[in-house]
Parts: sequence; structure tokens; C-alpha cells
Amino acid sequence: MPIPIKFRLSLMMFLEFFVWGSWYVTMGTFLGTNLKAQDQDISLAFSTQSFGAIIAPFIVGLIADRYFQAQKILGVIHLLGALLMYMLYQAVDFGGFFPLILAYMILFMPTLALVNSISFNQMTNPEKEFSVIRVWGTIGWIAAGMLISYLAWDSQSGMGEGLLKNTWLMAAGVSVILGIYSFTLPATPPRAKSSGKFKLSEALGLDALSLLKHKNYAIFFISSILICIPLAFYYQNASPFLTEIGVENSTGKMALGQVSEVLFMLALPVFFSRFGLKKTLIIAMLAWALRYFLFAFGDAEAGVWMLLLGIILHGICYDFFFVSGQIYTDYHAGEKFKSSAQGLITLATYGVGMLIGFWAAGQISNHYLDLAGNHDWKSIWLIPAGISLLVLLFFITFFKPEKTILKP
Repeated sequence: MPIPIKFRLSLMMFLEFFVWGSWYVTMGTFLGTNLKAQDQDISLAFSTQSFGAIIAPFIVGLIADRYFQAQKILGVIHLLGALLMYMLYQAVDFGGFFPLILAYMILFMPTLALVNSISFNQMTNPEKEFSVIRVWGTIGWIAAGMLISYLAWDSQSGMGEGLLKNTWLMAAGVSVILGIYSFTLPATPPRAKSSGKFKLSEALGLDALSLLKHKNYAIFFISSILICIPLAFYYQNASPFLTEIGVENSTGKMALGQVSEVLFMLALPVFFSRFGLKKTLIIAMLAWALRYFLFAFGDAEAGVWMLLLGIILHGICYDFFFVSGQIYTDYHAGEKFKSSAQGLITLATYGVGMLIGFWAAGQISNHYLDLAGNHDWKSIWLIPAGISLLVLLFFITFFKPEKTILKP
């Protein structure tokens, strides 16, 4: 890949995940402190991500694979998203907040598939090239988290002054930049050809479901749904958990997870070549279980190292499962359904799996909440740890070694 193209795609990834990281990590804390939302409200807000992810394959399959260039759709979505982010900045209660975040996530989630599709369209060797591009998304997420902590928006004093709402304004500004920049990206034209007659399944991108005829891919797809149930506990509860137990500048500390993402993403091609896809995915699920055990037994004093190690394991958890899965999906999709196949795996992970996970996390967090407003975090974290181990056993049992581009 020419260096100028690599730079342009890397900047696209940086801005995409900077926008997301600007508000997503701190949303639970923001809702609890600024809008006085309850656990069930916070769970509902995070579930909007899942609704967006479920709709994403249909939007991407209908538009990006068949009718319009992906980079132009990306630009339009982020310009509209900037307006919604600004409106969220102005929200004063959860009743006004929720419909706005729902509309935003329905727009935003398809962009995760679009940036992958735009990148894969420029690659001839995705298993080696994609991680180098995708790592800049992680760096963007880190930059957003570090900036929030540097500005002390997430500190006890900053939250007391209501400064955490500025995360929405920052996301709006960067979204405008990305929206304009998207129109300059390399052209990614529709690849799938219509049969001439209108077919609902074709228009909605449902043809990508043919990937599930491959037994191994079907097992991977089911595992992706199941492993996202415990993942939702991390996204929804980690920031409130660290804040509640007294960890200062928690957003900056949680960015350590993305620092490890950078390192492990760059190491991903080595793991593919030495261990293959199955072992790489097994390592990811083991790391997931270990992370939650560390959270269950760590604390803000002598056990803070356990919390930090659990955060750092995010690199293995995310890269070895999700980035591997995106490359594996691209391999099985072939040329015809690159965008809608990425939308399909987005549906499985951020959609169905996390929708169940956010609901479960909300119910369980509320169950272990005492009258003084404190959570029994040990009991809460042991539940996703157990789920992760069960998913691991399912995957080991049914997924068979496969000769793909991920294993020479």
C-alpha cells in the first residue's frame, strides 16, 4: 500500500475512534453525576449502541455495497452526528438525553463497518496491513481519554463543577472534522451487483448471512455474540466502578487499555503466523476471564495493581478477538459483500451480544446496590468472569482448526 494512502486511512481511523472515545468511556459516570440517572437508565443508554449495531448491516448492505461510495456515506453520517453531539451537550435530563443518543448510535454504528470496508478496499494483504492501519483508531481513543483526564473533566472537582458534559462538545467538533475529511478519502465504490429485479434480502444486505453456512464461521459468529455479554459489563461498569471505589483520573487510567491495544495489535500478525486463528481467539477469551477476576479482587489501595493489570488486558481481549474476527470475516466474505459482511459481524458483537450484556449488567448492578448507593463490585465482576469461561469452553469444543490466510 502506498504510504500516502496508508497515512490517510490511519488518520481516518484516528478521528473515528477519537470521536467515540471522547464520550463513551465516561457516559456512565456522566449520566450518574450530571443527569442523576439510575443503573437501569445507564443500561438503557448503553443499549442504544446495540440497537444501532443491529440496524447497521441493513444500512450498510443497502447503501454501501450497492448504491453509494462508502467514504461519502461516512462523511454525511459524521456531519449529522456532530449536530446530535451538540444537542447532547445541551441535555439537562435523561428524558431529553435518551432519544438523542439513540438517534446518534443508529447513525454511528454503521461507520465502524464503513471504515473497515474503506480500509480493506485498499489492501492486498489484509492480515499484515490492517492492524497497522487499525492501531491508529486505538491511538485516537487513547488521545481522547488522556485529554479528558488532562483537562480534569473526570476528576472529583471537575465532575462537581459539571465539566464532564464538555466531552460531548469535544466529540461534536472532531466529528465535523472527520465528516469533511471523509469526502477526501480514496473512493470505495459499491461492489455487489444487483440481479436486475428488486430483492428485499439483497437490498438489506442479508445475502451476507450466507457466511453462516460455513460451520466454523457460524461457531465464531455465535461465540462473538456470547463473549460480548461480559464485554458489556466492562464498557458499562468500569468507569463508575473505578470512580466509586476512589480511583482518581479513571478515564486516563482506563486509556492504558488502549495503550496495550496498540502493542498487541502490532503483534497480531506474529500471533497469526505462529499460532493461527483458533489459539489467538482462545488467548483473548482467557484474558477476558482473568480481567474480571482481577477487578473482583482489586481495590484502590494495595490492590490497585490488579485493577491496572485488568485494564491493560484490554489489548489482548479486544485485538485478539475483534480485530482477528474482522480480518476473518473479510476473508470469508470475498469481494462481493465486504461492507455488509463487516456490518454482519458488527450486528453480532456490538448489536445482539452487547444488547443482552447491557441489559444483564444493568439488572445485576442494580441487584447488588445497597441502600447507601454502594455496589457489591466483587459479586458483580465474578459473573462476567464465569460467562467468559463458559464461552471459552464452547469455542474450544466446536471450532475446528482451519487453513485460512490467518494460518500458513
